[in-house]
Order: sequence, then structure tokens, then C-alpha cells
Amino acid sequence: MDYAKIYQESIRDPEGFWKKQADRLAWHEPPQQILSQDENGFYHWFKGGKLNISYLALDAHVDAGRGDQVAIYYDSPVSNTKTSFTYRQLRDDVTKAAGMLRSLGVGHGDRVVIYMPMIPEAVIAMLACARLGAIHSVVFGGFAANELAIRIDDAEPKAVLTASCGIEFERVIPYQPLVNEALKRANHSPNHVVYVKRPEAEVELQPGRDHDWHELVAKAEPADAVPVDATDPLYILYTSGTTGKPKGVVREGGGYAVALNWSMEAIYDLHPGEVFWTASDVGWVVGHSYIVYAPLIRGCSSVVYEGKPVRTPDAGAFWRVISEYGAKAFFTAPTAFRAVKKEDPEAQHLGKYDISCLKNVFVAGERLDPPTYEWLADTLKRPVIDHWWQTETGWPIVANPMGIEPHAVKSGSATKPVAGYDIRVLDDAGAELPAREQGNLAIKLPLPPGCLPTLWNDDERFRKSYLERFPGFYDTSDGGFIDEDGYVFIMGRVDDVINVAGHRLSTGEMEEVIGDHAAVAECAVVGIHDELKGELPVAFVVLKDGADIEQEQLEKELVKRIRDEIGAIAALRQVAIVQKLPKTRSGKILRKSIRTLAKEDRNSVPTPSTIDDPGSLDEIADAMQNHRIGRYANQ
Repeated sequence: MDYAKIYQESIRDPEGFWKKQADRLAWHEPPQQILSQDENGFYHWFKGGKLNISYLALDAHVDAGRGDQVAIYYDSPVSNTKTSFTYRQLRDDVTKAAGMLRSLGVGHGDRVVIYMPMIPEAVIAMLACARLGAIHSVVFGGFAANELAIRIDDAEPKAVLTASCGIEFERVIPYQPLVNEALKRANHSPNHVVYVKRPEAEVELQPGRDHDWHELVAKAEPADAVPVDATDPLYILYTSGTTGKPKGVVREGGGYAVALNWSMEAIYDLHPGEVFWTASDVGWVVGHSYIVYAPLIRGCSSVVYEGKPVRTPDAGAFWRVISEYGAKAFFTAPTAFRAVKKEDPEAQHLGKYDISCLKNVFVAGERLDPPTYEWLADTLKRPVIDHWWQTETGWPIVANPMGIEPHAVKSGSATKPVAGYDIRVLDDAGAELPAREQGNLAIKLPLPPGCLPTLWNDDERFRKSYLERFPGFYDTSDGGFIDEDGYVFIMGRVDDVINVAGHRLSTGEMEEVIGDHAAVAECAVVGIHDELKGELPVAFVVLKDGADIEQEQLEKELVKRIRDEIGAIAALRQVAIVQKLPKTRSGKILRKSIRTLAKEDRNSVPTPSTIDDPGSLDEIADAMQNHRIGRYANQ
């Protein structure tokens, strides 16, 4: 197949291109309009069409005579559990779980929050919601009670589906205290909380509100898939925003199904019956798209892994799973491979396993740094494919299309735009920039199917966050350039969201938590490059006059605050006390200058003409040196 021809068709005639892809799915009723706009001018795909994504992911394969094929392999080294579900078994379990939800009064359009570890019930819960036309909102099990409460208040779910615990290496994390604390903090009160009881932790059920998952499912009547409008929301997934309040990305089922099915063949080169392993979590967009929905719609076998790249039990975990289940393609974040490289730089564990099944390795979620790419390519002797996308898009924007026409690799580039994405590089005034000139990466509207049409109950924030800055374009908030061959180079975020181990986190939210400490007058949190996690937050803190607290004690208290309020995933470890923060004369903190000081010598960092006190940059540089931050880390 010819990439250029396919791409040009998708840009020149998007409706014709995506109609052909939609025709490959089993619709209950075909769409009346391929592309439409609502009263706000927002775009929607496949209006008038009816389908059910749970039906596409399960029943369609059983009906086609492939019910005995494995749908998911569950592998949990942390609980010493392995099992598998055929498409027929998974369909039957999902129909019962959907019946359980229906018995709790959940129906079309109702919201359900899912707060679970990587267990089969997490996948079953998602598909059960979709089966009824209910809208699920999965919250990563590692998030703190406050984060869960914020999402409960925004989504206003009828039910919360959770588990008695998660397991982090050998540490059991009870979920009930977190859920109870979240419900205390939230203004909205869900009618029901359903617990999957795991042997590692007990739960005490509150009569009338709390339920045992397995008891309810056992007596539930199976529920058939409900045909829903293609433009109905399938799920809400919250992503960090610069204000500290998360943004509820809405995903419509019809466009998502079409885009994911096409991407599995075109980008990942995967076909029915083949095994795809994405080492992520269903709490993130990668897990939604490429652990659950895309592999199952495509008819592949998907691996659900409850473990880590290392210490479960060792740095050979990835190679074991690939070998054991015969994964043709493997997808994870660069930070996972950096952890493996750190523990096993010579990849000695690899020699214990036969991974001849593996054809391609995909990475996303953060920049693939050249040292990690080179180590992977040299170690695996297979294509290592970097690709770029966002929670908002739900599937890749830039990728090497392994199922169409693989491109030659250029270091630092995720290669070329995926079909449907018309990417431009704009200056701050919105003018298009020539090849190799760095600017703001924007996508000409309409976005292809599968991308967000708006934010949950917040059209105005959607407009302000993504559409207002460059009219006629979606603003990705990433910077970069496109070279003369059409290769896209992503240089990083241009807002105050940082990327910790592939997870987008708001520095603004961290600043709110830190600023609430009794001794803190003001603070700035910035992302500093880290070899393992990509970026780590570092806090620069100005104390209140008269505050009497030692550096070590303050650091300990602030690290705990961030862990309690946001979650361990935020990974704040370093706090530096300074006398003043570098600011403009209007009072805006110069975070970009702080980030630059972490990479370059003070003499190489220009002093902005708008700065209020040039000496404040010297103080930040001194603090970095004293605390071994950034470029001083190994000195």
C-alpha cells in the first residue's frame, strides 16, 4: 500500500475515506451523516448511526465462529495469578456484569466510575458499561482520595466499581480507605459502591451502599448489548489541565471504534487471532485504547498485565510475557524500558526467553530519547516505533505505519502524520512556519474520528483550551517542527503540564498543594529531565517570614502532601528553599527560565528583558547546584 496516497485521500476527502473504514464494522444502523457540526460548531462523526462497542468487541467475534479464541490473557506476577478468557467466556462475563449494573439502576447515559487495579474485572466493567450505553470514567488506582473525589464530583456517577486492593510490587494498597475518604470529600454521593474482593485485603461493606461484586454478578440476569447513537459518549477520561482541575475528555463510541479498528491494521500491523501486549494501565488512555477496545474490536488476543517491568520478579518480566503469550507486537512507555536498562544494561535476562514471535516494538507517552532508542534497537534487533498522541486524540497522531508502508527512521522523530491528521507548525500569531522552523504544533480541523468532540459539561473550557488560540485548528500544546521530508519532531509541552513516566500531571495542581503548607509563601514546580522517568517535578519554595522549619523536614512534609493529595505517581522528591522566584514585572513566574537553568550553565541562559530581579535566576542556579538538581545531579 502507498502511504502518500492513503494520507492524501484522508485529507482531501475525509468523509469518503472514513466512510470506507466505517463500512468494515457491524453497525446496527448505518450512519446518516459521516461528518457533521453541532450548534457550537463542534464536529461529530457518523451521526445517525447506531452500534454498540461491546457488541463489536465480543458478540461479533462469537457470532463469526471465533468464540473459542482467547480474548484476554491475565498475568499477575504480584498476586501469582494467571488465567485467560475466550471471546465467549468474556462475552458471558460482561453480559452478567452489565446485568448487575442494570440491577443497580444503571442505564443509558448514566455514569459509572471505575477505580480498579489491573485485574480482569476492570476490563469487564468497562465493556459492561458500554453494553448498556452507560458512560464509564476510569480513575487510575494509584490516584489519591482527593483526585478520586474531584472526578466523582465532575462525572456524578450512579455507581463506583472498585476492588479491595491494588498490589505494588510486594506492597498491598487497600482501596477501601481511599474510596471512603473520597466519598467524604465529594459533594456528589453515588448510590452504590461495588467491591471486587481480593484475598490480599478485606473490606467491610456498608449496608445499603456497598456490595460484593461476585455476589451481585452471580444473581444477575445477562444483559444484551443496547444499540446506541454513534455520537453518544462512551467514556470520560480525565487528563491534567494547567488550572489544577482535570479536564474530562469525552470519547464518542462510533468514531472511536472506526479509528481504532483502522489503526490496528495500518499502524500496528495486527490481524485477527494475533497477540498484542500493551504494558500500561486501563486508568490511562493507552489502556483504554490498546489494552481493551482496539485489540478486541480487531479480534486479537490482548494481555492484561498486573506487574512492573522490573522486580516482578526481575528485569526479564517483559521478555517472559512476550514469549509466554506469543506477542507479535509490544507497546509501552520509554520509561519502562529505561527501568529495564538500568537493572539489566546487558539484557542478560533476554537470553532466557524465545521472543521470535515479536515483530515490532511501539513506544509512546513521552519522548523516546536517543540512548533508550539505541539500546532497544541494538538489544532487540527489531523495529522500534516511536509514535505521538494524546489523551485528547485517543489514538496516534504521528506514527510509522507498519501495516501500510514503514518509513525510514529519523532519530528524534515519530515519523509522519497518521491518516486524518493535517498537522501544521504555527508561530504564536497563527502564521504557518516553513520546514525545520520550530513553533506550535496544531491540527487543522476537523479532527479525524476517535478524537474528543468536547469536554464533559464544559464546552467553554474545550473552546478556550484547544480552539481559541488558533482559529480553525486544534492546539496540541506541544511544540516542534516538520522537516522537508514531512517528518514531525516533537520538542515537548508548551504549557505547565509535565510528563512523568508517560503520565501527564499538572504542575499548577502541585503548586496548589504545596502552597497550602503553613510555612510556604509561594512556590514554583517545574519538570526536570530524568533518565528513568523522562521528567520529575522539582519544587522551588519561598518561605513565609518567620517560618521556622528545616529543609529536610519541609521536603519530607511536602513530598507526603503531594503523595496524599495527588498520588505517588507524581514522584516529587526534591524541594529547594529559595529567597525569591524569578518573575516578570507583572508577577508571572518564569518557569521556562527555571527549566532552562536545569540544562544549561547560568552564563548561557539569557536574562529576559521582562524580569523583575535578575539576581533571582542566580539564586535558582545556586539552589540547583546545592541540591544536585538537573545538570548538577551527577556532580
